[in-house]
Amino acid sequence: MTAAPTNARTGAQILVDQLTIQGVEHVFCVPGESYLAVLDAFHDAKINITVCRQEAGAGMMADATARLTGRPGIVFVTRGPGATNGAHAIHIAEHDSVPLIMFIGQVERGMRGRGAFQEMDYERYFASTAKWVTEIDDPQRIPEVVARAFHVAMQGRPGPVVISLPEDMLVETASVTDALRVEAAQAAPGATELARLGELLAQAKRPIAILGGSGWTKEACAQFRAFAEAFDLPVAASFRRTMLFDAEHANYAGELSLGANPALVKRVQTADLVLLIGGRLAEVPSQAYTLLDVPVPRQRLVHVHADPAELGRVYQATLAINATPQGFCDTLSTLASPKTIPWSAETKAARADYLAFSGLDAPVPGDVQLNTIMLWLRQRLPADAIVTNGAGNYTTWLGRYLRIRQFDGLLAPVSGSMGYGLPAAVGAKRLHPERMVVSFAGDGCFLMNGQEFATAVQYDLPIVVVVIDNGMYGTIRMHQEREYPGRVSATLLNSPDFAALARAYGGHGESVVKTDEFAPAFERAVAAHKPAIVHVKIDRDAITPATTLTKIREAALKGR
Repeated sequence: MTAAPTNARTGAQILVDQLTIQGVEHVFCVPGESYLAVLDAFHDAKINITVCRQEAGAGMMADATARLTGRPGIVFVTRGPGATNGAHAIHIAEHDSVPLIMFIGQVERGMRGRGAFQEMDYERYFASTAKWVTEIDDPQRIPEVVARAFHVAMQGRPGPVVISLPEDMLVETASVTDALRVEAAQAAPGATELARLGELLAQAKRPIAILGGSGWTKEACAQFRAFAEAFDLPVAASFRRTMLFDAEHANYAGELSLGANPALVKRVQTADLVLLIGGRLAEVPSQAYTLLDVPVPRQRLVHVHADPAELGRVYQATLAINATPQGFCDTLSTLASPKTIPWSAETKAARADYLAFSGLDAPVPGDVQLNTIMLWLRQRLPADAIVTNGAGNYTTWLGRYLRIRQFDGLLAPVSGSMGYGLPAAVGAKRLHPERMVVSFAGDGCFLMNGQEFATAVQYDLPIVVVVIDNGMYGTIRMHQEREYPGRVSATLLNSPDFAALARAYGGHGESVVKTDEFAPAFERAVAAHKPAIVHVKIDRDAITPATTLTKIREAALKGR
């Protein structure tokens, strides 16, 4: 008798096969001896591996791919220090509702509990930030666990999953049945909820829509745009979610961000109906929870969210709808548009307020005017450009002056995490080599993960990184001057010549010390067809588009 056919494979091979079944095309990693067997299995797989310089950067690259595809980003890190470095990305994914799966090498099963080399209890360590943390003891359970991980990462409010892989389990052989490709279920509103939504719109005089959260698709954004046009609704974006509605559209009213347009803030506060779609309206977009009263808003609130646990968590809505953005937007065409729209004038006013706010502002101190540079970039960047950034006061210029045109046009951390922009740009360019990718960073922000510029050089990814250098941790200095005026402590930085650093890595470098130098420097950076850094030095006093450090300090001293 001939033996029955077998699909016996090592745990590592089974794991890589599951990733292939799930449609994974890119994996980001820092290699480690704890998962050598997986690295070997990748050798024969049709999956692109990006070797990174630090685990936080690797995780952020994977996070960027998740935002662009809607599928979980995949990152592999080694045990101990690799896992703790990677925790940075897990926090971002949790806060920003991004589907991410981090695989961590673990000590051999027989060594656990002895304090073996780089041993950690990952279930305890990641318990407060990941949606699910588990360890695979048996290679026969790999298909089950990986499939579940994809479900958990994508279902409801998306988020990160952490899976620990004991080293000896990965080389153990097993015969298993592969899992099937996972697709997220799309929860949708019922007929009663849609009817109530129609009633609330019919009764409204000053409605406004706020788009936020994750789980959106290009199709859902297009469907909501058609709905907004049919009802002539003013539409605002939640913090760093400006990619959800075309900023050049006549119904776009701006972003509820740090330094938000006061006119937009007032408009939400005085609205009689707020449609909050996909987002949570947390601290930053809610302007420290002042837009809507907690727990009962003074406005009528329609809150649409994929996770039922988020409905009623902070705000008691007039109408709570448990639905994904796609599931909700699929039904919007069934709502009959009104014959007359009483708020059309308000929509036009909201647009006018946005255009005025995002126009040329008063000059700031110094020879470099970031507002002028951003207005030039607004005209120069293609409509399909991908913009990335980390955190810092430089982002207030981006949010105010740049206009994101499409669904996947912005990658930025709602969590306010520094160092995100460069790794995100690398991840984006790996997925979309044909599109322009421009990353922004402050000097402190860049130096958090600046070593990933070497990754861009290694894979010949012609991203353009604009480093805005004011020689300090500007946001903290701003708060310092407000709370402890004139008492500068622990916020000054002595940064390198970033243009020279780019050249040292093998990229292209440009230096800008005057406004009119930026445009030709940027064009040379693009024409170089290699990773480039444009180093822009700004005056330390130019802290936001609207004020200066001097004014903040003087106001603080006057108030004492």
